[in-house]
Amino acid sequence: MADKVRKSAAEALEGVLFDGMMIMAGGFGLCGIPENLIAAIRESGVKDLTVVSNNCGVDDFGLGILLAGGQIRKMISSYVGENKLFAELYLAGKLELEFNPQGTLAERIRAGGAGIPAFFTKTGVGTVVAEGKEVREFDGELYVMERGLKADLSIIKAWKGDAEGNLVYRKTARNFNPMMATAGEVTVAEVEDLVPVGQLDHDQIVTPGIFVDRILRGPVYEKRIEQMTVRKREYAAGEEV
Repeated sequence: MADKVRKSAAEALEGVLFDGMMIMAGGFGLCGIPENLIAAIRESGVKDLTVVSNNCGVDDFGLGILLAGGQIRKMISSYVGENKLFAELYLAGKLELEFNPQGTLAERIRAGGAGIPAFFTKTGVGTVVAEGKEVREFDGELYVMERGLKADLSIIKAWKGDAEGNLVYRKTARNFNPMMATAGEVTVAEVEDLVPVGQLDHDQIVTPGIFVDRILRGPVYEKRIEQMTVRKREYAAGEEV
């Protein structure tokens, strides 16, 4: 059995990064993002990247640091509203964007991982989403064709993993990570807890190790809150404000 465990994010990415590559990055907002691997990509200086991710982090964290470093040429995403720099670069013509409905993006990734080159969906028919794409009628309804997505590299985040690359996710941090793990030519996973083989509950494993090429235990996780909303306090009659 090949040794998949790496000591650091930089070591885990050694030999797989190159200019112009496509990278899938798991996460939703700042939840379940492979923050140590993103930081290592930033340090590597690799550029002209096409990145597939639900969004692009925030201005100073997550994929946002790759934007700030001028390393991303194109984003394939479904939501980009939390990143001011993203908007500035896009509006200035310095960043390409392929916008997808969120479910369509998820299915494109799943299809790519399953070896399905294309599929038809009703989502986007009659809108700008369908422009330039094949539209076909099935049972009296129109559907637009979407292509499956595969990447040169998938970087994903899980809660627990073992030396064979079996992965367990925690709650909503699961998001896009499992499907992206199947759609990368190389998949690198970072986990909070790296345990001995046989210690994971088999029924809890979501991503089997066959999909994971390299794995590391992330040394630090900030787990930032993307937006904090606090309800205004209601004061009782006579209570000082």
